[in-house]
Amino acid sequence: MTVTAGPARVATRPEVSAAVATATRRFPVGFHWGAASSAYQIEGAWDEEGRKPSIWDTFARTPGRVRNGDSGDIAIDHYHRWGEDVKLIADLGLTAYRFSTAWPRIQPGGRGPVNTRGLDFYSRLVDELLGHGITPFLTLYHWDLPQDLEDAGGWTNRETAFRFAEYADAVARHLGDRVEYFTTLNEPWCSAYLGYSAGTHAPGRTEPATSLTAVHHLNLAHGLGVQAVRAAAGASVQLAATLNLAAVRTTSGDDEDLEAVRRIDGVANRLFLDPMLRGYYPEDVLADTARLTDWSFVRDGDLATINARLDALGVNYYNPTFVAAANGSGPAPESAQFPGCEDLSFPRVNLPRTAMDWPIDADSLYDLLLRVHRDYDGIPMVITENGMANDDYVGPTGEVHDPERIAYVSEHLDAAARAIADGVDLRGYFTWSLHDNFEWAYGYGKRFGIVYVDYPTQKRILKSSAVWYRDLIAQERGLA
Repeated sequence: MTVTAGPARVATRPEVSAAVATATRRFPVGFHWGAASSAYQIEGAWDEEGRKPSIWDTFARTPGRVRNGDSGDIAIDHYHRWGEDVKLIADLGLTAYRFSTAWPRIQPGGRGPVNTRGLDFYSRLVDELLGHGITPFLTLYHWDLPQDLEDAGGWTNRETAFRFAEYADAVARHLGDRVEYFTTLNEPWCSAYLGYSAGTHAPGRTEPATSLTAVHHLNLAHGLGVQAVRAAAGASVQLAATLNLAAVRTTSGDDEDLEAVRRIDGVANRLFLDPMLRGYYPEDVLADTARLTDWSFVRDGDLATINARLDALGVNYYNPTFVAAANGSGPAPESAQFPGCEDLSFPRVNLPRTAMDWPIDADSLYDLLLRVHRDYDGIPMVITENGMANDDYVGPTGEVHDPERIAYVSEHLDAAARAIADGVDLRGYFTWSLHDNFEWAYGYGKRFGIVYVDYPTQKRILKSSAVWYRDLIAQERGLA
């Protein structure tokens, strides 16, 4: 397995303006141009029409877990404003919209009868999207596990994977006649490691060993979900999983640092990629984590199930991950996100940064796409999330200018176009996110949207990046 491990590249930001050049950018006919969202972050209506609590409802109500005590109770009220939001999507010229269905809205207790009122909400949303010529990309799981299932062990309980398959079947039976593109899981790395090891996401557990159990059960849920959706929706459905793959880099070529890269790449990337796309767990990672678990929770037949045929891989990319050998200062805070890697360090590099303090490096996206293309038999890919948090505000004229976001998206689209030119089968790009929204443990303190939301009034305001993105899409589609 070849791993991106070159030295850090010190980037300089170009002059940013709404007139970022796009003349050299070329994307294939039929390329999906979209924006993304997730249920808990935008819907609100947390207890309406039969919905029951998810792990994020519980987590957000736990003092100290979410900044300012924020929650998704109201969020941006998409549950009541979905018609307005679909019109906004259409006005921006997006050809696709990525959203997630809320498990606790459709199957409130995580098992048993479905809630038809919850399904009907998504049915109306899908019909409205299609009526505007917008292709729905449906994600089945974006972190909102029903709390009843967490009470029974959550993703550390094998049965949760089978409950997920039942839920996937219900959604596919109801919407599969109109939705062609299904994604099983969004970023299982976050669900497993942030939720069960670092404890910074719901359900807030700090159990590194059991987080690896969660990894396997999430992978198993993915495979069972693929089977369920194909059986319910038929042969024409397109199935994917979305992974937030780490572009792992080091600031040197030293052997010890390269070994650190291999280890992080193993738990961050290959524990998901290899079983899903190759049908096995990598031996070196099993060895790396042997002091935490013997992996006896992997049963006969599991890996064949996980290795269910995929039509594409969703890739979420925001920033590179820099890693180095131990520096003698003790465990770094980041190490809790990578079980078995507590001895490694995570150096700060000289790169421009977003409002999340994440380093910006579009070249790492190019490297990542080429690596997956090369190492996993040219699997088709879609960039399902890419974007930046910025300190956006409404100016005196009522406008929101975000030239930094325009530059960020432009640079990453240039990287994507280079990857296509070099043979990568890339089929779409979804900016994260459509709206400002509830940003998990950061509450409403971080704004990723191309549409500004004034939370007290729920007013939507197009940022300058939204106008730029609209014009870019029109140009790329030959409509400008």
